[in-house]
Amino acid sequence: MDPEELRAWLRLALTPGVGNTTARKLLVAFGSVQAIFEQSSATLKQLGSEKLASILRSEPSGLAAQQQTTIDWLTAGDDRYIAVLGDPAYPPALLNIEDPPFMLYMLGTLASTASSATEKIANSVAIVGSRNPTPQGEGNARQFAKAFGSAGICVVSGLALGIDGAAHDGAMLGGGETIAVVGTGLDRVYPKRHLDLAHRIARQGMIISEFPLGTPPLTANFPRRNRIISGLSRGTLVVEAALQSGSLITARLAAEQGKEVFAIPGSIHSPQSRGCHALIKQGAKLVEVAQDVLEELRFLPAAFSASPAAPQALSEEDEADEAAGVHHNPLLTALGFDAVSLDALQARTGLDTAHLQAGLLELELDGQVARLPGGLFQRMAVS
Repeated sequence: MDPEELRAWLRLALTPGVGNTTARKLLVAFGSVQAIFEQSSATLKQLGSEKLASILRSEPSGLAAQQQTTIDWLTAGDDRYIAVLGDPAYPPALLNIEDPPFMLYMLGTLASTASSATEKIANSVAIVGSRNPTPQGEGNARQFAKAFGSAGICVVSGLALGIDGAAHDGAMLGGGETIAVVGTGLDRVYPKRHLDLAHRIARQGMIISEFPLGTPPLTANFPRRNRIISGLSRGTLVVEAALQSGSLITARLAAEQGKEVFAIPGSIHSPQSRGCHALIKQGAKLVEVAQDVLEELRFLPAAFSASPAAPQALSEEDEADEAAGVHHNPLLTALGFDAVSLDALQARTGLDTAHLQAGLLELELDGQVARLPGGLFQRMAVS
């Protein structure tokens, strides 16, 4: 994209009152972004309104500075790209959503060539969920994403704390690629504690934003970017979500886009499972292992098997033990899989406090039990 064309796209993006719908209407009417600003006020009035004509005839403040910032960003490495409507690098999947962005900033190895990015996006699954997950929920997100990554399936998420971060990390642990759709300009990382994760994603995937460079983490931008997360993906998996979670927005958008929605069930006592249970009641597909998702989406990669990368069912030996009523650790049996207090465990086991705490510490160090806020303990499903 030459500097003048870039300037025209930025001018359209920065002009107040011109959203994606109006921008697409103008592009269809005049054929190119530069042609829009060559029209007379009378022609623009015929297409829209006098107000629209007036704002399009005036350059937005800060345009020159934004153009230079963008040029400097683009020339800082070969892993940066701006895909606009009509560009071969523009993800085809987004053309089918209700409000496709007319500019997409891309950063990372997948942004280096248009063909590799579009190919990977065509085979992707979104993983979303709570910013404050339970240890089990975070572990599930990481393990499912790891299984997808090892199967060659790109994982899309939003770089948020909690489930999003675990999903990105898991995909890369599985040797796969991951795409983060963010609500800021690509010259900023939010949240700050994901700075290292963002650098890893750029090396092993891509970060995408529809927002111009310099855009801060405004609250309204995060629900807005959710349509891109679901739009890029063949299906959306919700790992944990409260009833008011933003992840349910992503799931709703996925359903409206005709995409598959999946949800992992949890404890009936956990607030972080209620959103997933609500989705299942509404028709989302209940999943227990990563292969459930891959089979439903008709991904049949040769690399995938029911491997340690996916949360596993009981082994044959464990199933036999379960059938015979044999349990390897009575304390784990007493814990169950719901969060439980020390007092409740004492009532269930009859152990004194010292022996109970010693047993819990041993299981915690072994990764089989997690200590939760409020003095609660939860058994972890070990994959």
